[in-house]
Amino acid sequence: MNHIKKKIKVGFTTGDINGIGIEIFLKVCSKKKLLDFFTPILFGSTKLCFYYKKILNMEINNIREVKNFKEVVDYKINIFNIWKDDIKFESIKINHPESGKYPISSLKKAVKALKEGKIDVLVTAPVNKKHMNFKNFSFFGHTEYLQNVLGGESLMLMIHDFLKIALVTNHLPLKRVSSELNIKKIIKSIKILRKSLIIDFSVEKPKIAVLGCNPHSSDNGLIGNEEKIKIKPAIDSLFQKQGWLVFGPYPSDSFFGNQSYRNFDAVLAMYHDQGLIPFKTLTFNHGVNFTAGLSHIRTSPDHGVAYDIAKKGIANESSFEEAIFNAIKIFKNRKEYMEFSLSKLS
Repeated sequence: MNHIKKKIKVGFTTGDINGIGIEIFLKVCSKKKLLDFFTPILFGSTKLCFYYKKILNMEINNIREVKNFKEVVDYKINIFNIWKDDIKFESIKINHPESGKYPISSLKKAVKALKEGKIDVLVTAPVNKKHMNFKNFSFFGHTEYLQNVLGGESLMLMIHDFLKIALVTNHLPLKRVSSELNIKKIIKSIKILRKSLIIDFSVEKPKIAVLGCNPHSSDNGLIGNEEKIKIKPAIDSLFQKQGWLVFGPYPSDSFFGNQSYRNFDAVLAMYHDQGLIPFKTLTFNHGVNFTAGLSHIRTSPDHGVAYDIAKKGIANESSFEEAIFNAIKIFKNRKEYMEFSLSKLS
């Protein structure tokens, strides 16, 4: 198991260059004790890092430009320059017509390196989804692009020490949620979630709670019928036929209000705000977004670009730091699971 002790190469994207991504990246990677655990590699620009270092008045002396992966050095902030050096970042404002191309190119280079095994895990900084809708990039955001390039069936999973919430549907208008829900999709989400809990989080027999879609889980059909015709059949299929520990559907308000979530290894929510509002309320600045179900590991902080506080030096880097160490932990858990599985076969 010596390769598990090897220092893990963590790749980073810049995120929106007008957001807080580079600030929180530099804040975390300037903590030299943290670099005992991983080697950072940013796909972006040394000029962008020095620009932020200057305007935030940060004392950082370990930024290093690299031209190939053989030049990557431990205890340095390794930067691959993927943009022209003459970019004037101060002139590229939030609504600049080309502001979206920088986070996209950073993402593409980082994911390519991840797929090729040049980095072990990927941590993505926040982006503005409106700006990601750029020329020749037809994906709504990170998750959709990662699934397309890396393959597999992705599942948005918000993680914290005491709470994990996955989403059946991601970024959809509320009026479309019901029509997007079906038994097959709910079963698929539960399967991805259960597999991730076993392999990525070392949970031997996952216990999963499934939330309803309507207020009070429809009150036995008084407020909608999604629970009866879509959610309950999916749960019953896995509980009765597979013997999996899947329960529900639970009314989401009382489920979180009375702390029932503490009795489960993970929760499956039907739509974005149903899962994200309680998650961020309970874990804000310490929660992490993990893309489960893919062959490679990607995490991100649980917040957005935060334009309102960008370039002021006051952004909280805790969630970004948690994203790094959760990625490292998942990487090690996967290695151990594979080794254990192979040992059983030999």
